[in-house]
Amino acid sequence: MASTHSPAHPRTDSGNQLLLDHPDAARHRMPRQPRSGGPLIGVTAMTAALGATAFAAAAPAGAAPQPPAVAAADSADQDGPQLLLSADPGLALAARIQLQADGQRTAADESARLAAAQEAEAKRAAQAAEAKRAEQRGAFAAPTTNYELTAHYGQSGSYWSHLHTGLDFAAPTGTPVTAVGAGTVTSAGWSGAYGYRVIETLGDGTEIWYCHLSSIVTASGEVAPGTVLGKVGATGNVTGPHLHLEVRPDGAAPIDPLDWLRERGINP
Repeated sequence: MASTHSPAHPRTDSGNQLLLDHPDAARHRMPRQPRSGGPLIGVTAMTAALGATAFAAAAPAGAAPQPPAVAAADSADQDGPQLLLSADPGLALAARIQLQADGQRTAADESARLAAAQEAEAKRAAQAAEAKRAEQRGAFAAPTTNYELTAHYGQSGSYWSHLHTGLDFAAPTGTPVTAVGAGTVTSAGWSGAYGYRVIETLGDGTEIWYCHLSSIVTASGEVAPGTVLGKVGATGNVTGPHLHLEVRPDGAAPIDPLDWLRERGINP
């Protein structure tokens, strides 16, 4: 018996419902999706993917692909100042002026430092010289006491075959004769016209001759200022008791003992 019931939902060959052919298909359509950021997001993602693909294709084989934006940023960080200077002559000129000013300031500072160092060195040298003079003044003493200067260096007279070669300290016989400075007794004994003589050699090589002594107390060895070397006498070519003092730098020709003593703070 043939059925008079018509199927409510015609089927396709595959058994799926044909919604579009159904009389009520309009009521069963899928709702339209609102046009929002979905498509834009898809376009952006596609663009990024295409860009990344192109950058990867351009990169050397085996190199790790990097985003173009990152590479551009790194290049800008490294070469930015040079690119700016080369692109802007004004900035390049300002940079050269700044470098020149820095160089001039450095040269001026160095000159000032050298001048200050030279001034300090000159001051130290002056202080050292003054200290040495003070030491010399404190390290020398008069050769005897109770004396009177009776003959000076360079005088002429019938008592000397040539000009007087020393300084005479007239004093009573037996008055102690002392070393004028620190040194070493290098000779002691009889010396003809000089009578009994003691020679003291100072540290700088200067020889001090003590002559016409009545006796010798220290005949050798190191001595300090004020050490008794002998006693005033009248031995040798003399007319009365006195100390004949000679000063011979480096053991050579004599010089004026009075000037030499005054330079060392002794004023006979």
